[in-house]
Amino acid sequence: MTKFSIIASVALLGAMTSACMSEKPSAGFAAALPPTPVALPVDRANGGIFQASTGYAPLYTGNRARAVGDPLTILLVESTSTTKAAGSNTARDGGFSLTPPASGPFSILSPDALSASGNSSFKGQGKANQSNSLSGQLTVTIAEVRPNGTALVRGEKRMTLSQGEEWIQFSGIVRLSDIDEDSRILSSRVADARIIYAGNGSIQRAGHEGWLSRFFNMITPF
Repeated sequence: MTKFSIIASVALLGAMTSACMSEKPSAGFAAALPPTPVALPVDRANGGIFQASTGYAPLYTGNRARAVGDPLTILLVESTSTTKAAGSNTARDGGFSLTPPASGPFSILSPDALSASGNSSFKGQGKANQSNSLSGQLTVTIAEVRPNGTALVRGEKRMTLSQGEEWIQFSGIVRLSDIDEDSRILSSRVADARIIYAGNGSIQRAGHEGWLSRFFNMITPF
């Protein structure tokens, strides 16, 4: 090989190497590269590592419900019974009689014609008994926390069954110190408690008196 051929070969190889290095990578090659890590945003609103809003719970309270929006389980233990009875008796007797004269215009009257007697009596008695019981569990949420250590809770539960719908609503004021470690409290320890248990459907309609029967019961004097 001549000296000129060697120089030409070296120049051609250098040009090819320079062209390959200046060429951009293909789309397939770029897709095969690992993605560039993206830095996640860090909340440094107050510059502190400790954030109470991330679920902080003091050692003396644990995970007890204490803030607005926290769920609280109400243990329904309602049971009441009342009895009332009343009765009265009255009686009254009275009579009078007059003896007609033996002579004169009234002598024709019988000795028993001017006598009368009467009596009256009354006896009344009434009795009423009523009892109710409600048991179960219902989870509500804290709607308001007050400065005196109490909280307003309210919530409801709805159940749609094959023969209708039933629901129970609850609201009242609880003392936060009465809530146990499982975030539960007895309904008997709720102040101003308002409990509504109702339903609709064919089963409930069967237990009510018809409208025509109610109408006649209102106008009948008996």
